[in-house]
Amino acid sequence: MKISKKIEQSTKEGKIWWSFEYFPPRTAQDRIERMRALGPEFIDITWNAGGRTSDLTSEMVKTCQGLLGIETCMHLTCTNMPREKVDIALAEAKQHGCRNVLALRGDPPAGKDEWEAVEGGFVHGIDLVRHIHKHHGDYFDIAVPGFPQTQLLPPEERELEMKYLKEKIDEGVDFIFTQMFYDVDIFIDWAKAVRAAGITVPIVPGIAPIQTWNGFLKATSLAKTQIPQFLTDALEPHKNNDEKVREIGTKLVAEMCRKILDADLGIRGLHFYTMNLEKGSKMLLEELNLVPRIETIKPLPWRQSLTPNRRQENIRPIFWANRAKSYLSRTENWDEFPNGRFGDSRSPAYGELDGYGVSLKQTKEEALKLWGEPQSFSDVAELFAQFCEKQLAALPWSDQVVSSETAVIASNLATMNRLGFLTINSQPAVNGAKSNDPQFGWGPSNGYVYQKAYLEFFVDGDLLELLISQIELDPNMTYYVLNKQGDLRTNTHSDGPNAVTWGVFPNKEIIQPTIVEAISFMAWKDEAYELGCKWAYVYDAGSPSRKLVMDIMDNSYLVNVVHNDFKEPDAIFVPFVKAGEEYAASHPHKGTSNGFVN
Repeated sequence: MKISKKIEQSTKEGKIWWSFEYFPPRTAQDRIERMRALGPEFIDITWNAGGRTSDLTSEMVKTCQGLLGIETCMHLTCTNMPREKVDIALAEAKQHGCRNVLALRGDPPAGKDEWEAVEGGFVHGIDLVRHIHKHHGDYFDIAVPGFPQTQLLPPEERELEMKYLKEKIDEGVDFIFTQMFYDVDIFIDWAKAVRAAGITVPIVPGIAPIQTWNGFLKATSLAKTQIPQFLTDALEPHKNNDEKVREIGTKLVAEMCRKILDADLGIRGLHFYTMNLEKGSKMLLEELNLVPRIETIKPLPWRQSLTPNRRQENIRPIFWANRAKSYLSRTENWDEFPNGRFGDSRSPAYGELDGYGVSLKQTKEEALKLWGEPQSFSDVAELFAQFCEKQLAALPWSDQVVSSETAVIASNLATMNRLGFLTINSQPAVNGAKSNDPQFGWGPSNGYVYQKAYLEFFVDGDLLELLISQIELDPNMTYYVLNKQGDLRTNTHSDGPNAVTWGVFPNKEIIQPTIVEAISFMAWKDEAYELGCKWAYVYDAGSPSRKLVMDIMDNSYLVNVVHNDFKEPDAIFVPFVKAGEEYAASHPHKGTSNGFVN
């Protein structure tokens, strides 16, 4: 989505919005993903002087648009960029679904004091703006930088700078990102001068949280930023205390932001120069009492991809809930996606595992530290239970700690695992939670969301038979069972999908974004078993731990169960407790070994 449209929409709704800037390297991805929870409306990725990080910038744009589902603006400079490289960068941005570009002349190349154009390149930012429009029409929203400190120049120079800015805007620029500043009066005067010059596009003020005294001095020195004396007086006495500098700086910058938002300039958004740091931006948002909106963080229950062929995707199988990257890879060649309400709801063919490769996120050393060397099925079951209780950071099937919504069924899940059902995916029943509910909410505001209880697990054959006999007593429960060879067993009589998540929102059709269905489950089966085998390979050949985990994978069934009465949140667990207790009573010498060596 174009940023100008996002700004327009937020203005209509009377919302204050915010956005974040990041720069390569690639390791910034983890920080971006974590800071997504702070609710930025969009982010932008810098393009360093000389184009040295151009490949990394393009790769980060691809990741943010496709995997993280965050609307991204890509910086593009003239520095060391012949037209051919510019065209490649724009083509890649378009391929990744990026609709926003910040066009800059850029800084001088590394090691040079003066800026100079490369052969076949562009001389001014306006040339880049014209080139983008000439070859891509209005596909991209184009932003240009604005420099509030030009207000400090002599009148003739100031008017000339404003003339240059107006010429860029007239070439089809959609909004302005400003350079960082700390003198709010200078910014307000400049913004009023921009409007007086006939420039009406949105102005996005660049806000730099104060992280440390040395960082503050370095950033303001590089940008030649005017620092009000009161700011220096407040911060300098604490220059050796980073926490105090951050605390005072946050309050001062927050007050600057309030003045901007209250200045009747039509500005309702703030762009944070994060420096790839989380704490300063988070503190500033908290000081301003700007709370992330659920509809910004979670427009759907799962992370939506913003690449061109997936923007309209609105339904996914639940099985890859903890492995979105794998799902995107295995479905990247689809030209259409299943629709749960209209048209064909069945999934097209999934890509082979060989095309993506199944691997653990952890190194061997990290895996051993996490999971130790289990010697019995009880040891394995305890690891699964500890994961559900947030005492363990990850399992092979999930790289992150359990979600907040899982907390409501954590004790049930831990009990299941200790009874011999090794859970790898789940969701609780939800009966009409508000769409802005911090635990269960997703989608537009003023709506209601629903979920059927869902459980997915590995289980030994003997315990499975006891479970199914209990499940068959409840007509509201459906299941799919697969062994490692792919033999399917089910009690459902429908070939279609079972919607396990849906939402009802004002002026919208019912949205059913998460389903359970057989074809997808069979495709997921190979991946689920292979992850278990990868865990086994962490241990040395011939070791008891490798043999134990491989035995579990070779002899367990992969099962998913849905309880279709979402008004009964605990009903799904009843058959598991009864089957587990029955098994334990009939095998007192085995405990929870469930047919495996204990």
